[in-house]
Amino acid sequence: MARKEGKDSSQEDDNRLMKEIDFNSDSNDEQDELYEHHRFVADKNQGLLRIDKFIFNLLAQTSRNRIQQAAKAGSIWVNGKSVKPNYRVRPDDVVQIILDHPPREVELIAEEIPINVVYEDESFCIVNKEAGMVVHPGYANYTGTLVNAVLFRMKNLPSAASSERPGLVHRIDKDTSGLLVIALSDFAMVHISKQFFERSTDRLYTALVWGDLAEDNGTITGNLGRSLKDRKVMSVFPEGDFGKHAVTHYKVLERFGYVTLVECKLETGRTHQIRAHFQYIGHPLFGDPTYGGNKILKGVNTAKYKQFINNNFELLPRQALHARTLGLTHPISGERHIFESDLPEDMVKVLERWRNYSLYHSVD
Repeated sequence: MARKEGKDSSQEDDNRLMKEIDFNSDSNDEQDELYEHHRFVADKNQGLLRIDKFIFNLLAQTSRNRIQQAAKAGSIWVNGKSVKPNYRVRPDDVVQIILDHPPREVELIAEEIPINVVYEDESFCIVNKEAGMVVHPGYANYTGTLVNAVLFRMKNLPSAASSERPGLVHRIDKDTSGLLVIALSDFAMVHISKQFFERSTDRLYTALVWGDLAEDNGTITGNLGRSLKDRKVMSVFPEGDFGKHAVTHYKVLERFGYVTLVECKLETGRTHQIRAHFQYIGHPLFGDPTYGGNKILKGVNTAKYKQFINNNFELLPRQALHARTLGLTHPISGERHIFESDLPEDMVKVLERWRNYSLYHSVD
C-alpha cells in the first residue's frame, strides 16, 4: 500500500528537486510543460516489491512499458535518487515519477500545413513556430494546429494514437513566435520531459515592453494563477496564497525611451508567464491585447505620435514576444544542443521604426 501526496503534503521527506519546483502539472492547468508528475510514500508495512510493479498497481491508466521507459530515462526517483525498474520498494520510501502527458480521447487529423523544421533526427525535431498558429487542438481549435501539421509530416509519434498532444513537452502561446521541441520517440519524450521538469533546458525569449525599465537586469518573482475575475488571463499573487511559483529573469538589450527591448530567461514555465509578470511590474508587452499592451501607455500626446504607435500595432498585431533560444541535452548522445531563431519580420520592422524614432525625437 502507499499514499499519494500533492503539493500540500509534509515537506520533511522532500528532496532537492521538490524544494526547488512545484511538480503538480495537471491536464486542466495550461502549463507550458506538458508532462505529469506523481509522488507516493510507501506505507510502513510495505513489503519488498519491484518499483515498476509498485507504480503500475497505483496508476491504473498507465502501461508497464510506459513506466519502464520512464525508469530508463532516469525519471523515477526513490528518496531523491534515480533508480532502475528492478529496484524494490521499502517501507516509507518516497517514490516520484515523471511521465509524458497522459493520453486523451481526441481524434487527430493529419493536415498538410507548412511548418518550419530547423532540426530533425530520430529522437526529436525543433520547429520554429509562426505567430498565429495554435500549438495543439483544443476548444475552438480542433484543426489547423501545429500538432495537425506535425502528424502529417512525421509518423509514429509517441502516443499519437491516443493523445491530442503527441510529442509535445511544452508549448508557447498562439501569438508568440519561436522555437518548440517535438519528441519523436517514447524514450525521447520521457527524457526531454525530465529536462523540462528539472529546469535543465535553456529558454531565452526576446520581448518588447512598454516603458523604460529602471535596471539593466532584474528578476520578477510572483505566484501565477488564473485570475479570480477572468479565468482567461493569469494574475500574480505576490503573497503566494494562490497560483504556482514563477520566476522570470530579464536583461535590457536596447532602450528606446518609451519602450524597451529585453531578453527573458525562464526559471519556471507557467502559462503567460512573461506577459503576466511584466504587466505586474507595470511594463506590459507591446501590442499585447490580453494584458493591456495594445494601447498607448507611454509617450507624447500628439496626433503624429499616436499615428506612429497605431502603425506599429498594424505591423505587429500581437504581443511582441519571440522564443529565440532553446537548449537541451540529446536523449541518445548526451550532447548539448543550442538552437537559435532570428526575430520574425513583424518584430524586426517595429524595432527598426522605434530605433529611427528614438534617433530623431527627444524622449524624456
